[in-house]
Amino acid sequence: MRYLHTMVRIADIDRSLDFYCAKLGMEEVRRVENDVGRFTLIFLAAPGDREAAAATKAPLVELTYNWDPEVYGGGRNFGHLAFEVDDIYATCARLRAGGVIVNRPPRDGRMAFVRSPDGISIELLQKGPSLPPAEPWQSMPNTGAW
Repeated sequence: MRYLHTMVRIADIDRSLDFYCAKLGMEEVRRVENDVGRFTLIFLAAPGDREAAAATKAPLVELTYNWDPEVYGGGRNFGHLAFEVDDIYATCARLRAGGVIVNRPPRDGRMAFVRSPDGISIELLQKGPSLPPAEPWQSMPNTGAW
């Protein structure tokens, strides 16, 4: 068995690519437009997984955009996507500067949560040991649901 991808449905391609690529830092590696099925699939890789994704088509996040509008609920029922980052504080600061709400700040120097425009929870985990607690994160409260 081999892990391939996680699929999440999206309502707006531009908003989703802005979040996942411009803000979170993922990279689009493949796109499929299906006129018969009326959908677009966009496959994304984390920068550290790009070589593996090119060679094996995994591990990826698949964004699925259905051309006929639908309302998607229950993003929290999905659980979350998790990504390891080199510097949890720098990552969260970059996301905040881009207008992303850090729902669960990295008070412990180890873990944070944000949400995509479609309500998918994204867990960010510090690579290696936790960073020493630091402001403004240490005293920042949770915001919303994560």
